[in-house]
Amino acid sequence: QVQLVESGGGLVQAGGSLRLSCAASGRTFSNYDMGWFRQAPGKEREFVAAIKWGSGITYYGDSVKGRFTISRDGAENTVYLQMNSLKPEDTAVYYCAAKLRPFGVGRPRNYDYWGQGTQVTVSS
Repeated sequence: QVQLVESGGGLVQAGGSLRLSCAASGRTFSNYDMGWFRQAPGKEREFVAAIKWGSGITYYGDSVKGRFTISRDGAENTVYLQMNSLKPEDTAVYYCAAKLRPFGVGRPRNYDYWGQGTQVTVSS
């Protein structure tokens, strides 16, 4: 059974940094795409970043390019999201997700597994 467990969220001031972690278990993820999404109250779930576990190719949403970095550690079976220069508009619940389909990294409906989410709050 696939499990994705996020951690690392919290409260930070604007301009600060946080690193989110997603511990993945229950499967060999070498053929998976791993994604980070976020959802603020009253808004749709938004694509943040994704990484192809095998090749390490990365993708980013326009709103986070140049500020966020996604990476993975195969030995730890963990995906990270380093978030720098945080803004109040980054406030949301951040979700880790995994999919086998090799296309559509930016669409939530393409993902097969989801974590429970971790809250990130950026104060101004």
